[in-house]
Amino acid sequence: MPDQATTSAAGLRAPSPSVPRGAALRSVAAVLPETVVHNDAVAARIGKSDDWIYTRTGIRERRVARDDERLSDFAAAAGRLALERAGIAGADLDLILVATMTQDEVTPNAAPLVAHALGATRAGAIDIGAACTSFLSAVALGAAQIETGRASKVLVVGADFISRITDHDSRATAMLFADGAGAVVMTPASADDADELGSIGPILLRADGSEPEILYATHAQRTLQMDGHETFKHAVNRMSEITREAVAAAGLTLDQIDLFAYHQANGRIVRAVGERLELDPARVVDCIEKTGNMSAASIPFALDAARRDGRLRPGVRVALAAFGAGFTWGGGVIEWGGAESSAEPRIPSGELAVGTRSPGLEVSQ
Repeated sequence: MPDQATTSAAGLRAPSPSVPRGAALRSVAAVLPETVVHNDAVAARIGKSDDWIYTRTGIRERRVARDDERLSDFAAAAGRLALERAGIAGADLDLILVATMTQDEVTPNAAPLVAHALGATRAGAIDIGAACTSFLSAVALGAAQIETGRASKVLVVGADFISRITDHDSRATAMLFADGAGAVVMTPASADDADELGSIGPILLRADGSEPEILYATHAQRTLQMDGHETFKHAVNRMSEITREAVAAAGLTLDQIDLFAYHQANGRIVRAVGERLELDPARVVDCIEKTGNMSAASIPFALDAARRDGRLRPGVRVALAAFGAGFTWGGGVIEWGGAESSAEPRIPSGELAVGTRSPGLEVSQ
């Protein structure tokens, strides 16, 4: 019997780890554009007020990329910072997954550009598209690759420039969407080092394409169209349901979860899910006030925000959930290990050079 592979019925040898292993998150990082758009600027355009926007969204300001800034640069910057925090070189990566629906060009995809920027010359590179559920979908795929032995070091980036597909004159969408990037590094976690590195538990993914007209953008129009009331209702229902299902699949109860890091779609949605599940607000990450809805970037940013405020610590159990157009949604449970490099990089805002460009970045320290 081969040590590193099993033989299928067709005689092919399929890779498998020599011992059963799980997957773990090693680090998290996030970067944002430097340009801040306050509610007053949005309110003036749609004929409303700062308070009107904040009451309906929980947002006071959002970050927006300049016209000359590229999503792939921000994705690479977030990935580079996550790699440095994990103490892993880009050249050692096996797989890069970029969760996005706003890549710079129709083709090439963002992932190979990110791989090139990071010097990941031996890594596969794939974009994952599932709207606001893309990051969670990419983590599920990355974990499966690690668990089956097909990869050992995986970088997952959630990056979206949603401002570029937003109708800035629409009261339904202009106040919500924004830009940013966040990344996590994933590695195996065997029984010997699970206490150090944490672990990724079950991740459940769901979809329902029966009502695409509620939230969509066409090639011809290229701006998001949204029925806000229906989207709100579906998001609260689905994220509440999938949270319960994912926690149960992990063999836990809601009381045994330390932190809930939801897709930051709308402050009212996050609060409504917390209230429906009767969660202590202190256990629910709510960081949308100064960022807006960054789609695939919002969960890694929420994790990084919790890292920075001290709530994301080794051993903390975190429930994740997201909901997006399609509809797509998903939920999962992780135990944070946070085996970050002791040499935390100190990169001044706006001075992180990426390739031949120097985008205006704000790095979450």
